Amino acid sequence: MNVFFAGTPEIAVKSLEKIAEKFNICGVLTNPDKPQGRNNKIIFSPVKKAALSLSLPLYQPEIIDKDFISIIKSLKPDILVTFAYGKIFKEEFLSIFSKETLNIHPSLLPKYRGPSPIPAAILAGDSETGITIQKMALKMDRGDIVKQVNFPLTGKENVDSLSEDVAAKSALLITEILADIISDNYSSIPQDHSLASYCSLIKKEDGLIDWNEKSEQIERKFRAYKNWPGIFTYWKGKLIVITECQLVSENSIKNINIADIAPGTVAFVDKNQGNYIKTKDSFLAVTKIKPQSKNEMNFKSFLNGSKDFLGSILENDLLKNC
Repeated sequence: MNVFFAGTPEIAVKSLEKIAEKFNICGVLTNPDKPQGRNNKIIFSPVKKAALSLSLPLYQPEIIDKDFISIIKSLKPDILVTFAYGKIFKEEFLSIFSKETLNIHPSLLPKYRGPSPIPAAILAGDSETGITIQKMALKMDRGDIVKQVNFPLTGKENVDSLSEDVAAKSALLITEILADIISDNYSSIPQDHSLASYCSLIKKEDGLIDWNEKSEQIERKFRAYKNWPGIFTYWKGKLIVITECQLVSENSIKNINIADIAPGTVAFVDKNQGNYIKTKDSFLAVTKIKPQSKNEMNFKSFLNGSKDFLGSILENDLLKNC
């Protein structure tokens, strides 16, 4: 049984490696190399690195055209497995595979169709999430469900830790499904499209803090956007990225009349928890920041060089600072 794998980011690597342990992979498809950073250095995708280390045939076409489809047909692939490849396949490509076309999606479909289901679950404060193995469809994440697993969330996960957990669980799940398919011991059920919800690509401006939001929502954004774009605000027209923060306990602010403090105010300093910044309903304790054009520093170091930060009001409006 020949498996053809398509994926790009780190989250897909464990699935590729696990499949390679148990099945024959006739080819790996990943996105073309792209220059990154100030020096435009060419960086290989994590899936490409893994494929090279496993000595697997690798393909990186700019477009999936008839010539590329002919190449893949010659491999005689039986099953397609995709995990965060980043593009929707057309029917001409999907028809190559004689047995099945599968997609690994890190949510409990039809919830969170789209490209950012892991941050979406964190942002929503969900008590559980999961993984869906679905049949490929011509429209995004609408395929029949072959299998789902769900697992609880603690409310402490960030996008890195949850992605690592999903990657490990997905690798085990997809190999189980492939074994079932080979033995013709599997089935699928249609999704209930009326229950579908969607998540979109994360944009840079999504990380801008609105201090009129509740503390819990801002802290969720911090965990959901840890890698990119982070969460940030402005002070005196300059960018400040918050690199470490936490919610504060009710006991620590029980003697404070928070109604008299404007959202965004750097209200006071706790020697252990950092700068307390007023939100809609409470405070966010900020312990580490990265000021514009400077290295990350703890709150004490920043206050030592910026005495007037305490008592100031941070800016919400991105347009003022563009």
